[in-house]
Amino acid sequence: MTEAFYALAVLACPVGMGVMMWFMMRGGKHSTPAAPAQASASDAELVALRAEIDQLCAAQRDSGGDLGARSGDTRSR
Repeated sequence: MTEAFYALAVLACPVGMGVMMWFMMRGGKHSTPAAPAQASASDAELVALRAEIDQLCAAQRDSGGDLGARSGDTRSR
């Protein structure tokens, strides 16, 4: 009887891990459509932030300083 208990205890970890992996793979299929909406929102935010950086760099150049060149602005335009 104790040997069966030990065998059950030894198999509990791999079997439990397999069940958790199976549930995680099944759960990922339902959340896929939400990802493109978030990507487009972050893309729009990225475009807005780049425009703000360009405005700040232009304002800095107009005021006589060249902060962009000193701070290592290596962005391609």
